[in-house]
Amino acid sequence: MLYAIVDIETTGSYAAGNGITEIAIVIHDGIKVLHFYESLVNPHIPIPYFIQRLTGIDNSMIANAPSFEEIAGQVFELLQDKIFVAHNVNFDYSFVKHHLKYAGYELDTKKLCTVRLARKVLPGLNGYSLSKLTQQLNINHGCHHRAGGDALATADLLAIILQKDEQEVINSMLKGRNSEQYLPPHLPVEELEKLPSTSGVYYFYNAAGKTIYIGKAKNIRKRVRNHFSNNKITRQKQDFLRETHRISYKECATELMAHILESAEIRRLWPIHNRSQRGYLPEFGLFAYEDMQGYKRFAVEKNRRSFKPIYTFNSITEGHVQLRRLINEFGLCTRLCNISTHPDCGCGDHGAPLEYNKKADEAIAWMRKHLPTFALIDKGIDDNEHSCILIMEGNLYGMGYLTDKQQQLKNIDTLVKRMEPLQDNDYIRNLVFRHATEYPEKCVSFNMQELSHTLS
Repeated sequence: MLYAIVDIETTGSYAAGNGITEIAIVIHDGIKVLHFYESLVNPHIPIPYFIQRLTGIDNSMIANAPSFEEIAGQVFELLQDKIFVAHNVNFDYSFVKHHLKYAGYELDTKKLCTVRLARKVLPGLNGYSLSKLTQQLNINHGCHHRAGGDALATADLLAIILQKDEQEVINSMLKGRNSEQYLPPHLPVEELEKLPSTSGVYYFYNAAGKTIYIGKAKNIRKRVRNHFSNNKITRQKQDFLRETHRISYKECATELMAHILESAEIRRLWPIHNRSQRGYLPEFGLFAYEDMQGYKRFAVEKNRRSFKPIYTFNSITEGHVQLRRLINEFGLCTRLCNISTHPDCGCGDHGAPLEYNKKADEAIAWMRKHLPTFALIDKGIDDNEHSCILIMEGNLYGMGYLTDKQQQLKNIDTLVKRMEPLQDNDYIRNLVFRHATEYPEKCVSFNMQELSHTLS
């Protein structure tokens, strides 16, 4: 069995938008080096300054170097029918495969990642970066961040792994299309094996423990594995693979609860790789406040973190429609509702602030009364419990689990205490309302008067 140990230097982190500036290939039989190939490569795009400082390869060095297309045939011959080995193999393989394909060659070889192999065969070491491994294993590592030095150091590392591989980890990884080869290099496979096959939300973390991605799933284990089922050349995928170090999860009784928790957690943590739900927060709210004369006024404005709105809307128009409904129903002043700016609003005498404010309070109470308050009851994670999603005054309050459904639904205070409060947004609210409309038999409605002491 022959191994082709590969290391490359590039202009960036993903193959689709970057070029190779240097490549080294070490042909190894598992015991010794049989052949060594190294070449600078002209990517025909500028090398970013910070990469020049990292690798020592600047634009002048590659000006007269061959393009990858010129050496593609030789590279392909060296890699063909051998095991492609690299430290963080998915990165190197994605670049080489992409640029070979562009030159007219289709690379399809088995792969081995020396990061993953070292973690399994040499457990308990203090770090598994190439520089840390070479220090701990006394491997001569000549030129850091240069293809030749890194490839030769990786070849020595592979020889040590082969020698100590008593459990035949390498043979196991080479069997068929081993899915573990696609995993992020720093993610222990044990983290995937402990994931449940149930509904819930999963979290990906970087080396510093910061959440970088949150997802929901009907089957957590299957969905997480799907994230790593290929080796796409896009920036997002390569950054994702490189940055993921740990996974955790929270089980949910239903897909709807997983959907809600995912949306709420994305807004709480704002992970860098979550982009699809960033626009779902309601932008406007209906606010009430007293002016200097003591009159209670209403306004539809952009939401602010420091003020809680009576209700939220997707657009200012939607808010004004609701506000005009209150004006017509309770005889409120258009100027005091910030609909009209003209001094002569045509409303006549507003009366004393106390008298006017009574109408404003009645409008708020009427609006709250007509906003739905209900619990959506469904199956629990265990057979001895039920899940509950609580909507109060048209807004999501939270969700949780009931161990005594009949008793706990009788007492609103007890029910509220069992709920985990969650941040409301239009996206979540619409999901719950849609589900409630589709399954009305799951809904338990409450009288708002019963809730007055809870809300105060």
